[in-house]
Amino acid sequence: MGFVSLRTAAFRNLADAETDTQGKDIFLVGENGQGKTNFLEALYYCSYGSSFRGVRDGELVRTGENDCAVHAKLATPGAGPEARFTWSQVTFQKGKKTITLDGKRLEDRKDLLGAAPCIVFCHEDMEFAAGPPERRRWFFDQTRSLADPVYLEDFRSYRQVLKSRNLVLKENRGSSPGAEFHTLLDALDPQLAGYGLRLMEKRRAEAEAFSLIFEPLYREISGLDGITVRYVPSWKEDTPEGIAGDLARRREGDLSFGVSLSGPHRDRYVFVRKGHEFSGKASTGQRRLLALLLRVAQARGFSEKTGKNPVLLLDDVLLELDGEKRRRFLSIMPEYDQAFYTFLPGEPYSRYCKDDTIVYYVEAGTLLRESK
Repeated sequence: MGFVSLRTAAFRNLADAETDTQGKDIFLVGENGQGKTNFLEALYYCSYGSSFRGVRDGELVRTGENDCAVHAKLATPGAGPEARFTWSQVTFQKGKKTITLDGKRLEDRKDLLGAAPCIVFCHEDMEFAAGPPERRRWFFDQTRSLADPVYLEDFRSYRQVLKSRNLVLKENRGSSPGAEFHTLLDALDPQLAGYGLRLMEKRRAEAEAFSLIFEPLYREISGLDGITVRYVPSWKEDTPEGIAGDLARRREGDLSFGVSLSGPHRDRYVFVRKGHEFSGKASTGQRRLLALLLRVAQARGFSEKTGKNPVLLLDDVLLELDGEKRRRFLSIMPEYDQAFYTFLPGEPYSRYCKDDTIVYYVEAGTLLRESK
């Protein structure tokens, strides 16, 4: 799997052009604000139908334009006469997004996931180590979803029932609800419990499997051992009946706030070392390394589960590491089908070039290929 070419139209500040990306390692070199990260974002957009920056589709449109589009030619497994290509296209036109794969319109973004799964390394990953609980939940939900589409379906179903339950709570907040209120929640709570329990079981298994990969990685690079991921569910019950009963007991408190105060949407993941929470006491350097290795472990776990290698998008990752840490990081890089790196012009990127590395110089949204 990998990108053979990428064509953009009115996407961010990128020039309307088709770029040859047929190589294992592609370096994007340029000053800040020239379009390096925007190019990675366009690749990611073709893989997931969304931005890794968490922005709305309308914000991806170049200033002064109304619509944008990205189109990728992807290589699929096979060699020689067996080699095949897949075409992924995402357009945002008249306020509406359309995703097509090989010319067929997709009704659900999840159907795009297997085309060219990307794992992005960026500065915002620090939030997984030191940010709010919802950022860690997002990371581990993504980790599970990459290899388990059913998990994504259960997650969506849970969110849909949660939305309905919260609407009932909000509409009745500040009043003395009658029998209809309890009848509605009596119908919704078992559904919430059922979907929530599926998420809990998979999250617990994911945390255990992830720790088996992550702990030796962190030990190898930092010298600190015993750092694991602990999953802390919001619900303490572990049967649908027990959870539904607990939700019934909590209704008065939920009603006073107008939202559901417990459930998988309140679960936590904690990094633990020798029985104590680690990230809160870790130095900035330790947190940065933790965030970086979370992505490495995510990529390795994906390969172990699926037998496939991802495409890596590394946005200024090496910039934040000193020479020794760069060497160590490159030594534990996960297996990948293709990797895109961004560099500032003053960085020693030539040290990391291989014979077949493609180097593009990026300026004002235009990519100019280095001649060999």
